[in-house]
Amino acid sequence: MAEHSPVGNAAGVAHPPITTFVHQRNRLTEGQQGAWDRWWPEHGRDIADLLSGALPYDPAAWFGRTAPLVLEIGTGMGETTAALAAAAPDIDHLGAEVFEPGLAQLLTRVVEDGLTNLALLRGDAVELLRTRVPEGSLDGIRIYFPDPWPKRKHRKRRLVQPAFVAMAVTRLRPGGTLHMATDWDDYAVQMRSVADGEPLLENTSADPEGWTPRPPWRPVTKFEQRAHLEGRDVHDLLYRRSYPNST
Repeated sequence: MAEHSPVGNAAGVAHPPITTFVHQRNRLTEGQQGAWDRWWPEHGRDIADLLSGALPYDPAAWFGRTAPLVLEIGTGMGETTAALAAAAPDIDHLGAEVFEPGLAQLLTRVVEDGLTNLALLRGDAVELLRTRVPEGSLDGIRIYFPDPWPKRKHRKRRLVQPAFVAMAVTRLRPGGTLHMATDWDDYAVQMRSVADGEPLLENTSADPEGWTPRPPWRPVTKFEQRAHLEGRDVHDLLYRRSYPNST
């Protein structure tokens, strides 16, 4: 996903926004293209259309009900997203992704598993949060294994930065959660530092270092299994938006 951070120069002219993802046109397999052509109009929406007003942002209409709503930023190939939606039918899920083959794979899961509580969004979830998602309307935001941008010169592109978290947390209702996971140690530390520095967030972990054991309801993906095999620890962080006047 992309976080836009306009920064003025000495002449007062904004620099181009910093993006936290690389959006490439990826070739779909024949099967993926077939899934896309058949099912995207029913289950998917382009964030660009929501931003322009060509389509309304209206999850209650999309799902035909009003229910707790969770946004996942970056669904990858979709196995975790589909499993979480299937395990929580009383919760509506929005899955945002820019990688089209992953969305096509997830489309197939949605149809095969009969998931009526999962809608797919293609594009920049950060701009969607910023301009279309009402404050206090989400019960959860999930960011699992975002691009780590491991080179030091690229770390400004990481999604979890103070400005993004300060904006995103306002879209959570009081008691809503921000759940993050990464297999990059230094990014995990950055995530914890940023979230700890946000006054509207409370760390739910009792661990002195602030890490949350992987909740049993978060599936272990093939990507995560590979991280373990390669010797990388996976860190979960679970924060809650504080209630007014909470101490």
